[in-house]
Amino acid sequence: MSVAFLPSPARSVWHAGPIAVRAYALCMIAGVLAGLWIAARRYRAAGGRPAVVLDIATVAVPAGLVGARLYSALTDHALYFGHGRDWVDFVRIWDGGLGVPGAVAGGALATWLYCRRTGIALSPLAAAAAPALAFAQAIGCWGGWFSQNLYGRPSTLPWAAEISPVQRLSGFENYATFQPVFLYESLWALGMGILLIYARQRLVLTGDRVFALYAALYAIGRFGAESLRIGYVPRLFGLRVNQVTMMLILAGAGAYLLATRARTGPDLAADPRGAAGRETGGPVTRASDEVGVVGLGLDSLAPKQEPRRGLADPDSGVAVRPRDPLVSGTRAEIPGTR
Repeated sequence: MSVAFLPSPARSVWHAGPIAVRAYALCMIAGVLAGLWIAARRYRAAGGRPAVVLDIATVAVPAGLVGARLYSALTDHALYFGHGRDWVDFVRIWDGGLGVPGAVAGGALATWLYCRRTGIALSPLAAAAAPALAFAQAIGCWGGWFSQNLYGRPSTLPWAAEISPVQRLSGFENYATFQPVFLYESLWALGMGILLIYARQRLVLTGDRVFALYAALYAIGRFGAESLRIGYVPRLFGLRVNQVTMMLILAGAGAYLLATRARTGPDLAADPRGAAGRETGGPVTRASDEVGVVGLGLDSLAPKQEPRRGLADPDSGVAVRPRDPLVSGTRAEIPGTR
């Protein structure tokens, strides 16, 4: 064992009376909350209402959990339905076994259906969600440190992770420190989030292309992480099933990026209420400086309202008086006088 290493957590479960609070679940929840906060802020920057992100989350998050579990069961069904296994473990999501590809697919499908039903533009949401998903994964990966099930080959590197004897795989009982795959995945996801934000601003990508870039980057990172892991997993064509899946995702995302290379953004988040929001005095979608309406040549679609007496101009913040029909320029034109 190396002199310097990342120690294993002292505990991963706390009890609050009859309720067991698991660190893995807390990491997942923290990741989801951080992702929603980032997505809401970025969606607002694109001219949307942050409440839309929270509304969609009520269907996307549960759908993502179902998709994550289904993906895990499909790629390693023996883990839940094999000999000596209890099928009840399939619903015990707090113990781990959540597949990120399934979570993203399930959440994306639910989001698409919600937007189709409500008339909300999907592309701006995709642009906001892509980096948010990456940052959420960067936090959620630390659940693998607490559960001690996301590690690779034995290692003596200074950042190697110590694994408790009870969590070590058969044949590796004499090794104490291993490659911290959870750390690599977390750092990769963090870099993904930063790169996605930079690429969207620098390359002026549309939301669908930002999301495709996220899928491609995730597939590359996950393929590399899978090559470090040890233990038995189902294989296909000599590769881990997850690696084959990542190759398919990378091919699909790359083909989409190539087919849509002529598209340019950024996208505006249109308010589905349209003029009704203005007539009722509700908030009206406005583009931020980053994706301004005027910058896209669509300023005629966002007419500026004449401020009422005693109110401040919405752009300058300076109190103004509405123009008097008898006043022109700086001289008062009173009927019958010059």
